Amino acid sequence: MIHVVLADDQTLVRAGFRSILDGEPDITVLAEAANGLEAVRMTRELRPDVVLMDIRMPELDGLEATRRIAAENGASKVLILTTFDLDEYVYDALRSGASGFLVKDTEPTELIHAVRVVARGDALIAPAITRRLIAEFAGRGPRPTAGLRLDGLTTREREVMALVAGGLSNDEIAAQLVLSPATAKTHVSRIMSKVGVRDRAQLVVLAYESGMVRPGWLHIDGEDH
Repeated sequence: MIHVVLADDQTLVRAGFRSILDGEPDITVLAEAANGLEAVRMTRELRPDVVLMDIRMPELDGLEATRRIAAENGASKVLILTTFDLDEYVYDALRSGASGFLVKDTEPTELIHAVRVVARGDALIAPAITRRLIAEFAGRGPRPTAGLRLDGLTTREREVMALVAGGLSNDEIAAQLVLSPATAKTHVSRIMSKVGVRDRAQLVVLAYESGMVRPGWLHIDGEDH
């Protein structure tokens, strides 16, 4: 069973989300938060698998709430769901520790799928919000230690990480590098452990911030792809 906490300052929105998610046999909503502070407290107490988080809320916004949840409780994944699909929010949410980002006009079936994807530890970014935006905003801030976190990676792991940053799934990485899907998945899990990130979304951000991947191309051991 996937346990969910809903965080949105609009009662009707929360009720709509609860109706959609509670209708699924493998998903249950544990609690509802009307602001970011409540979301952090409920996540601390209930330890849900997924927190469905609005960005603009009173007392504490969704981005800061996400940062606190990511710092306190690595087991709970945050899925940002908002009416504001501005580029800055995408990158800020992912840097804050979110595992996914959807806008509120998402179809119910897509919301359900997103919760399941994030619950199993994968990253989810709405199709309309591409990694090109992450690349654009990743280059704007200081990144003094990002590259140091990659020093322990092998050549193969760097190749795999660059392909993850390019948006490839484990199956696509396996085909690209002539590996089994299981081996590709093992590489991705080992890379996340080595560089200290929770999921693929943070791995993508780190790849851009470190300079491993640049806008428009993949950089793997000195070769352009």
